[in-house]
Amino acid sequence: MTCNSDPTIAASLLAGHSLSVVIPFYNEQGNCLALLEELQQALTNLPCPWEVICVNDGSRDGTQAELNQARQQLGGHVVLIQFSRNFGQSAAMQAGIDNARGDIIVTLDGDRQNDPADIPAIITELIGKDLDMVAGWRKNRQDSELDRKLPSRIANLLIRKVTGIDIKDNGCSLKAFRASVIKQITLMGEMHRFIPAWVSGVTDPSRIGELAVNHRARTTGQSKYGLSRTYRVILDLIVVRFFMRFARRPGHFFGGIGMLSGSIGALMLFYLLALKLFTGADIGGRPLLFTGILLVITSIQLITTGILSELQARNKPVHYPTRSATANGDRTWSQHEQ
Repeated sequence: MTCNSDPTIAASLLAGHSLSVVIPFYNEQGNCLALLEELQQALTNLPCPWEVICVNDGSRDGTQAELNQARQQLGGHVVLIQFSRNFGQSAAMQAGIDNARGDIIVTLDGDRQNDPADIPAIITELIGKDLDMVAGWRKNRQDSELDRKLPSRIANLLIRKVTGIDIKDNGCSLKAFRASVIKQITLMGEMHRFIPAWVSGVTDPSRIGELAVNHRARTTGQSKYGLSRTYRVILDLIVVRFFMRFARRPGHFFGGIGMLSGSIGALMLFYLLALKLFTGADIGGRPLLFTGILLVITSIQLITTGILSELQARNKPVHYPTRSATANGDRTWSQHEQ
């Protein structure tokens, strides 16, 4: 499916909704103002109020100054959040989502490789097909083969196999969500590339769609990704798989291993006990005795860990310290506010 939509259909679908666009920026001087001007042009005729939340993820260049200029030039619907240091893309996305007021939330990268002109089509797809999430698919990706496309193919293949979510391009930041769904998820570490898997934990996977979108070559700044992220994807996938299966019942994971360990240890000890009682054999120095005792102790520790994990299963959302943020009293919607 390609990214095109009938303006008349889009207008009827979007009426009554509100949109928040979340964009994380990290050392993107030269891209910020141009991207926000493109966004303004793409959404000017949108038949619903909208805002854009720009999260400066601890940039060390002129990113913040450029964002300040964009707010002055474009208006109060440009909301600025500045982190006190670099926390990563997942943290920046989470901060933007937490501050979003729209019932529809769109995320995209700050490097101008995602095309803001695709936003009306992707949210039309979301609402028109009654989905909870639509992921962008960079079908004709404009990146180098070795350090960007190859790691992405490997990562996407692994993610599809492990999570069972059939999304071709998990790494595309251009995504649309219903706020009621995405706000149930807390993004930490580098979990932004696994958003479809996390979303599948709060809604049916059939309500997750995909749409081919435009992708552009980077013209300013340097990429933050490369081959080194592939091994991190594997480590993160282990965590994702665990949470997909055991997030609401971690005691079953640790307890299951603990019960297996304890059962094997108990069988060893009962065997040695029977050997001692019926044959009088000396069992005190046998390796099997120490192995059985170790397995039983390990079992107790694992079951206890499972119980503690159950108590910690409902952690509070993480809040990232910020140096400054646009005050709520200064925030407005776009000129389309009804």
